[in-house]
Amino acid sequence: MKNVNKLIQSAVATFLALSAANPSIAATMEAPSPDMEKCYGVAKAGMNDCATAKQSCAGSATKDKQADAFLFMPKGLCEKIVGGELKSKEEKKS
Repeated sequence: MKNVNKLIQSAVATFLALSAANPSIAATMEAPSPDMEKCYGVAKAGMNDCATAKQSCAGSATKDKQADAFLFMPKGLCEKIVGGELKSKEEKKS
């Protein structure tokens, strides 16, 4: 049992050390640079940036080209990709 506790403590310490050394991806994805824009409908399953309309975290797209999943891209690139949309279906409805 002591070995299991040591293993858990070591894993937590490693996680905390790596977290302190590298800024979290979530923090950098929530505030992209001004020359970036959201591109909906092009992400592969599990590879989307930030939340979707139905999930609350990055990497939560359940299928390829999910309409409410987006990737941050340089401005102007999304419109050049087949299926790329600058607004989600929900945004288009309103």
